[in-house]
Amino acid sequence: MAYMRGSVWKNIDWWTVGLYLALVIYGWFSICGASYNYGEPEFFDLATRSGKQLMWIGCSLGLGFVLLMLEDRIYDTYAYLIYGILILLLFGTIFNPHEIKGSRSWIVLGPVSLQPAEFAKFATALALAKYIGEYTFSMQRTRNLLTVLAIILLPMMLIILQQETGSALVYLSFFLMLYREGMTGAVLFSGVCAVVFFIVGLRFGTEMMPDEMTSWGEFSVLTLIVLLAGIQAWIYKGRGSCTHMYILGIGGGIILASSLFSCYVIPFNVCHLQLWLCGALCVFLFLLFLRERLRNYLYIIFFTVASIAFFFSTDYVFNKVLEPHQKVRIEVLLGMKDDPAGAGYNVNQSKIAIGSGGLFGKGFLNGTQTKLKYVPEQDTDFIFCTVGEEQGFVGSATVILLFMALILRLIILAERQETRFGRVYGYCVLGIFFFHLFINIGMVLGLTPVIGIPLPFFSYGGSSLWGFTILLFVFLRIDATREK
Repeated sequence: MAYMRGSVWKNIDWWTVGLYLALVIYGWFSICGASYNYGEPEFFDLATRSGKQLMWIGCSLGLGFVLLMLEDRIYDTYAYLIYGILILLLFGTIFNPHEIKGSRSWIVLGPVSLQPAEFAKFATALALAKYIGEYTFSMQRTRNLLTVLAIILLPMMLIILQQETGSALVYLSFFLMLYREGMTGAVLFSGVCAVVFFIVGLRFGTEMMPDEMTSWGEFSVLTLIVLLAGIQAWIYKGRGSCTHMYILGIGGGIILASSLFSCYVIPFNVCHLQLWLCGALCVFLFLLFLRERLRNYLYIIFFTVASIAFFFSTDYVFNKVLEPHQKVRIEVLLGMKDDPAGAGYNVNQSKIAIGSGGLFGKGFLNGTQTKLKYVPEQDTDFIFCTVGEEQGFVGSATVILLFMALILRLIILAERQETRFGRVYGYCVLGIFFFHLFINIGMVLGLTPVIGIPLPFFSYGGSSLWGFTILLFVFLRIDATREK
């Protein structure tokens, strides 16, 4: 679509730009508070963190201006090329000899350090938008779905090889976009189930039922699998079918009766009976499939078998795959271990800092917890605790409301796109922002594991600021092409 360059500025969504500027400015003041040392009020000195962040903010504004001036066709035409270049950078970074805080995700060029994983987010979003935006694309085609998964999982695996698990998990946010574009809710349902099975099995795996033979964790997960299979049968077959009644009634009755028998008559491991019950359930569903030729029965069988396999693999993954510090963080979060001076130190000090802020906070530069450096990483991953201590509940709520306003605005912008390319990219952007916001604030409050991801526009660092700026302003440029 041809138009005058001046119309770009006419069609820019200035509400989003205003929210961006408000968050960036708020973030800079927070960095000033987090990095300030008594007797050193030189916020504009490039030798200080506040001064460096101000320089990066200026670069980000210039970068945003350049992105808005480029033709929108560039992002569509060169999406695969940009994605390929970032994949090569991620691959090369694996062999990077420079290691920062145990991570090899940095490219060091003299005094400048860049993290390609931050820029790979927008490249992956562009590649997904390009592929899904093709006329022949259909989410129901297996080949198309596998290609989409490959685009998402490839940078994830490369980032994991860089020992940067937190940044890799951000790519799971793209599944929110896939759900918007027609992916079945069964995928999201399976993901939620996997998280629940992992947490329940890990947290209660060593706790025994009154019979002292059956693990509460294993018993609970296997019971959930049977009940969820029955619920799925009810959803797929409807109320007119008795299949779900057989599964829930007979399966639930057997589990209840066997657990009572084990606790009060003859103790035995109820989980062994539950495994046999799951096997019988699969045989029953397969016979129904042969009779009715309803493929949904196969989906329920697959869910049952995959859930059992996943559950029994969690112990191996937790003990053999995860790094020791990751294991400790999960154990502290789930209450399995109390380590206030070790893995739980950051979170405990962060909660103390936020709680001490009260309703209105201690005031700018008056936070004692942050000024005395009780909170490690208080100007990066844990910068939200500085907001809580200095600005209190009011300031913290303001930050969250600003982010929610940005996310809601991105939803509006994504839904008004005239092309699937723009809509897909828009939902990728808001998914990334939402994931960062939810996880970062959650880990500062002790609600989610500490995985080391920044708070957008607040956390100190040029790579993250530039990465989020590119994400947002590329979308604003795409949105500016609309006719209305």
